[in-house]
Amino acid sequence: MEKADYKLLLSWPTGLTASQVCIIFHQLYDRIPHPDDELEKSIAKIWDQRVQKNASLFNGKKFRYGGYSLLMGDRSDQDVIICLHLGLTNYRTFVGTNLNPSWEKFLAASEDDVVKCQHTSSPLGNGTIVETLDKRIVVLQRSQNVGEFPGYYVFPGGHPEPENVGVAFHQSGEESIDHELINRKVSEEIFDSVLREVVEEIGVPWTSICSSLFIGVTRRVLNVRPVAFFFVKCNLPSKDIQQLYSSAQDGFESTQLYTVTMDDLEGMVPKMPGCHQGGFALYKMMVEASESF
Repeated sequence: MEKADYKLLLSWPTGLTASQVCIIFHQLYDRIPHPDDELEKSIAKIWDQRVQKNASLFNGKKFRYGGYSLLMGDRSDQDVIICLHLGLTNYRTFVGTNLNPSWEKFLAASEDDVVKCQHTSSPLGNGTIVETLDKRIVVLQRSQNVGEFPGYYVFPGGHPEPENVGVAFHQSGEESIDHELINRKVSEEIFDSVLREVVEEIGVPWTSICSSLFIGVTRRVLNVRPVAFFFVKCNLPSKDIQQLYSSAQDGFESTQLYTVTMDDLEGMVPKMPGCHQGGFALYKMMVEASESF
């Protein structure tokens, strides 16, 4: 059997609303430096090389994926709460660990995925399965000018931004901080960022999209990059979305928008990054779960 390009870290085919997903944001889930000093020093070297080639690179803060825990109520899925564990990282460390030519050296020998990736930056990205009014799925083709996977097919997505909720660093002084409030603000950013990426990358208005459902977390095998996936319905038909895409705010990252059937998607999957192949697997599980009811 051919080895998959992705690993499903968490799947919830019936989907979870924002009220069913909580966040534990803590420095416990930050990256642990690798004990090999030379490997650690390579992070700065690789970043400096990148900056010399592209002076516009920005070392922005990102949320780091540190696993999850599951809390279940007694009655139904409505009582289920997934707690995502998030720390802080930045783009520089991502470039120097996950995108390091020697990225596999940063992995720890463990079957536990969180332990295995404890020395990598692993910023949590997001991806969104957008279903149109005429039951098609939105897929973008990446520009040839982007740094990763130029020309590949992807679902709309990006990253939640710590700076948007004022958590660009961990606070000190335990008693003076309302951790519950911070966790709630981070949770809101996780869900808000999904809709923001859809609006900016596709060009549809906010009023045309419904609130998102969280369906799982996948990561690609290549450089272990994690992505949280969501499902969103858009109340516009495919032809309207195609027209709006031409004026999308983030249109420079992609060159073409497709609205496709499940069969079309099957054919596109081999030309998707591993984490987005995982997103398609999560979507298929969601469709199969809905058909079983």
